[in-house]
Amino acid sequence: MTGGSANSRKALSSYRRIVIKIGSALLVDRKTGLKSAWLDSVCSDIANLRATGTDVLVVSSGAIALGRTVLDLPSGALKLEESQAAAAVGQIALARAWSESLSRDGIVAGQILLTLGDTEERRRYLNGRATVKQLLKIGAVPIINENDTVATSEIRYGDNDRLAARVATMIGADLLILLSDIDGLYTAPPHIDPEAKFLETIDAITPEIEAMAGGAASELSRGGMRTKIDAGKIATGAGCAMIIASGKLDHPLRAVEQGTRCSWFAPSETPVTARKTWIAGQLQPAGELFVDEGAERALGLGKSLLPAGVRRIDGHFHRGDTVAIIATDGHEIARGLVSYDADEARQITGRKSAEIEAILGYAGRAAMVHRDDLVVTGAIRAEARSKEEAVHAG
Repeated sequence: MTGGSANSRKALSSYRRIVIKIGSALLVDRKTGLKSAWLDSVCSDIANLRATGTDVLVVSSGAIALGRTVLDLPSGALKLEESQAAAAVGQIALARAWSESLSRDGIVAGQILLTLGDTEERRRYLNGRATVKQLLKIGAVPIINENDTVATSEIRYGDNDRLAARVATMIGADLLILLSDIDGLYTAPPHIDPEAKFLETIDAITPEIEAMAGGAASELSRGGMRTKIDAGKIATGAGCAMIIASGKLDHPLRAVEQGTRCSWFAPSETPVTARKTWIAGQLQPAGELFVDEGAERALGLGKSLLPAGVRRIDGHFHRGDTVAIIATDGHEIARGLVSYDADEARQITGRKSAEIEAILGYAGRAAMVHRDDLVVTGAIRAEARSKEEAVHAG
């Protein structure tokens, strides 16, 4: 679980490409607005990293928080149209602040506003990746945020932690840094449990680690430790290390470089391919396939999901959509691109592949989800590996 060697970490300057996520509460004071001096210190840190040859991208929260300050909107929850109006004002102010601060070191900023579909739909995902890579190629620093002026609860990321992880995997970053108002992962929320222990190194995100996640800690931030762990699963599964560090002090990146306390999440030793990274990182699967124990073991051994191993189907999806695969104990173990529409999938659930043509009237794919379109995302990987090793040992 934890306790891996801190020697696995590297200096920030040794990473090829780093994504830095910054929370709203770090950038914006509810009463006074933008924390300009703090922002300048971060941009100075970014300039120092870039001077070593490291690509840097920023996923910056703060548009709504800054906009509501500029508009002097009351405290508390905002209506959807109020949030969108605040974002429209805040995005301009936020982009200007980043541009002006980075320009002090001769750095050009490029603003990119994303919606959920920009990373969930394959063509838009590839287009977004090409734009970001071109900005990096010409020496600009992309400043990325969710497009809160058009996003609604049904079509939004809901937090910039997971957005940052999706961006990191999209452009092949090898480190994701989540700057927050907490300095890392604890065994329990430290503001609630004084006995909570700090975890310096997390070798793998297990169900036990997921259970440690708490809720949001600030009205300016929609994220909490839960979303940071979700981000960690996306990033580390693609071979990208992740750090959760406090951003409360000036020059937070320099502080991380100098050894300030933070939680480091080790990247997977067997990262998935670029296409499977996109599948695994899908935030809103179109449906769920509930499988039996035999199918669970087969998936862990790298096999396809056959109709015979599916017990139940939830959701309305179409062929090629991403679905979550759920084990007998109710936790997700994999994601993949389904070979059938939901209605057809229900007809062949629990049946042998040889029966598909007779049931549907045409010879479809033998697999409900083919192994080439499938990514193991849950704890089944380690369990299946141990079973396979036991077979070989016997």
